[in-house]
Amino acid sequence: LMAVKRISRSFKDINLSFTPHPVTKDLTILRNENAIKRSVRNIVQTIPTERFFNAILGSDVRDLLFDNFIDFGTASAIEDQIKISIENFEPRVDNLQVNVEPRPDNNEFEVNVLFDIIGQEFPQQDFTFILQATR
Repeated sequence: LMAVKRISRSFKDINLSFTPHPVTKDLTILRNENAIKRSVRNIVQTIPTERFFNAILGSDVRDLLFDNFIDFGTASAIEDQIKISIENFEPRVDNLQVNVEPRPDNNEFEVNVLFDIIGQEFPQQDFTFILQATR
């Protein structure tokens, strides 16, 4: 049995900021790597049950930010949760790497996500965002 290699073409997603294009007044479109980066970030920041028609979509990262220590143990748990949720809900990415650094002085974690886009000759995607701990 031979493994099936997935090939992607181009990707388009609606920009969820819903900011209209300044000239056409149409909703703006995120294309290719920007669409996938936004999707990955949305998955991480969505709480399961928050999406009405897809109750399992999301990650438990928000729970980990609430009332936990800003330390390497929590950072490791956040890394695992991000990896699981991206692997479950974003089939367009491959070679996923997640690194979470605790920043206790700022009450936050810095998240760095690296991945390849399946089937496209895009360079490796690398983006960083901050997760604020809540108390």
